[in-house]
Amino acid sequence: MTTKCQLYLISPPDLGDDFPDRLVRALDAGPVAAFQLRMKDADDAAIVAMAERLMPICAERDCAFVLNDRVDLAAQLGTDGVHLGRSDSSIKEARALLGKDVQIGATCHDSRHFAMEAGEAGADYVAFGAFYESQTKETVHRPEPEILTWWSDMFVLPCVAIGGITADNAVPLIEAGADFIAVSSAVWNHPDGEAAGVRAFAAKLGD
Repeated sequence: MTTKCQLYLISPPDLGDDFPDRLVRALDAGPVAAFQLRMKDADDAAIVAMAERLMPICAERDCAFVLNDRVDLAAQLGTDGVHLGRSDSSIKEARALLGKDVQIGATCHDSRHFAMEAGEAGADYVAFGAFYESQTKETVHRPEPEILTWWSDMFVLPCVAIGGITADNAVPLIEAGADFIAVSSAVWNHPDGEAAGVRAFAAKLGD
C-alpha cells in the first residue's frame, strides 16, 4: 500500500444538541479524513438541520462530510460525499444525480463480487466489514482481514474497514491494507472523551 491509512469517523446512533461541540473536539484532536453523518431513523428536517450545523465544522478542518444513504439530501445540501448500503440507491443513479465530483462509497460487507461491481459502477471507495463485533449496529457479515489485502493488491480504488474497530484491534486491518478505518463507538464512547478517542487512533495511524 502506497498511502497511509486514515481515520474515517461515523456519527454515533444518538446525537444530542451538543453534538457539534463534540465533533469539534474530535476533529481538533487529530487527523480525520472524513466524517459520515448517519441518522437512520430521523426525519428529513432533522437530518438537514444537523448536517447544516456540522458541514462548516468539517469544511474548516479539511474533513470530507459524507451523508449516509440519502442521495436526495446529499444533492440538496451539497455534501462532499454519500455512503450507500447494499439496499440503498444504485451507484449509477447516485452518480447521475450528484455529478462526478461527489464521493460515493459503497458497503460491500464480505463480498468481493459486489465490491468489483461497485467499482465498475463508479464508486469512489468500497467498505468491507464488520471485522469485529460492533456496538453501533448488528453485524451479520464477518470478512477476514485478507480481503483488504486482496483488494489493495488488485485495485487502486480505496478500501475502508468497518465494524467494531478500536485502537487496540485496528493494527491488523491497517497492516492488511485498509486505506481507511471507519470508527464510531471507539471514539464517541471513549472513557476519556472523543478527543482522547481520536488521539488513540492517531497514535496507531502515525507515520
